[in-house]
Amino acid sequence: MDDQTKNLIQNHIDNNEVCLFMKGTPDAPQCGFSMAVTNMLKLLEVDFQSVNVLEDQNIREGIKTYSDWPTIPQLYIKKEFIGGCDIVKEMYENGELKKILEDKGIKFKN
Repeated sequence: MDDQTKNLIQNHIDNNEVCLFMKGTPDAPQCGFSMAVTNMLKLLEVDFQSVNVLEDQNIREGIKTYSDWPTIPQLYIKKEFIGGCDIVKEMYENGELKKILEDKGIKFKN
């Protein structure tokens, strides 16, 4: 991965408390896994920034190297890599995702 791509990914993670690297957008996900994570964040009523990896092949491949995780979507909360769809789903179902968001001081919509 080149430095420009790495810096772009780092900026997204650094400048957004909740950042989701996904295929498509929250309003028009381009894969079922991206839709699932988006829906969980919407159900928790969390503001999040999404990065559509389909718009930039460098980011699409770079995020896999950056996080050492082979699949997309990828969720970051306050610069910490949380995981992909299966991990986020499990954490959502057992209440751990909401707790992490609360512990990190993420605001929920009212």
